Amino acid sequence: MNENLLSALSVNDWLAEATRQLVFNNVASARLDAELLLAHTLRQPRTWLHGHGDFTLSARMNEIANARLDLRLDRVPVAYIIGHKEFYGRRFKVTTSTLIPRPESESLIELLKNALPKNESILKERPRRLVDVGTGSGVLGITAKLEHPELEVMLTDISRHALKVAAENAEKLHAEVGTIKTSLLVDYPFVADIIVANLPYVNPEWERSPETDHEPATALFAEKNGLALIFELLLQTKTKLVNGGRLILEADPEQHADIIKEAIKNGLVHTETNDYGLLFEKLK
Repeated sequence: MNENLLSALSVNDWLAEATRQLVFNNVASARLDAELLLAHTLRQPRTWLHGHGDFTLSARMNEIANARLDLRLDRVPVAYIIGHKEFYGRRFKVTTSTLIPRPESESLIELLKNALPKNESILKERPRRLVDVGTGSGVLGITAKLEHPELEVMLTDISRHALKVAAENAEKLHAEVGTIKTSLLVDYPFVADIIVANLPYVNPEWERSPETDHEPATALFAEKNGLALIFELLLQTKTKLVNGGRLILEADPEQHADIIKEAIKNGLVHTETNDYGLLFEKLK
């Protein structure tokens, strides 16, 4: 427990002391994190803090805020402490069973928007099928459904715990999607028009932040320099993606060249890059 924060403090005093401790522990987003933790504790928007700096915390609120600060000082990610993360303007539940959504993953939604008008090969008499492979908390597939309600969306993951979180997010956000527990697309029963995937691609040898130690290793790391699962999915597109269909992947930019080479071997053409995202089209 942080002895300096045991007594009741005003909002401004607590934030100042919490920020100081976070800075001392090399947390880059110290002030923002302190505000997020306190706002969550007080059940107020973060902007509320800015206009209520003199508000005095009750002893109980102070104790809860201090406990959450202790977790952050141990480099537990803020999203796990408060239980949610924003993605594409929506709030998603996250747990330690799921990877925390990153801002760079929003580039995949932009690639999807660019791909949809061009996809003329898809049959008109049925909805376009989109499958979100390795969905985690469901942010990609759910966002795709909410942004493009005409899509028929399925979420897949090897973790039943992750799928439970994804299903809860879908229900909360009123997104009609299905879920399947499977490794990649092994048990996916359809041929998809669009595959979206943010698979584990971190090379265990890379330098990374201490926060990642708290995320599920199976959602972060992959063999073969981080490319094993992505290459396996590329192979599956031969039978699980329609001719003329789209594949949208996330990977570190330094991996893109190797992924594009492997995609070509599997009948895919690279058509666009957006930050961490890659868009491919399957040859007809």
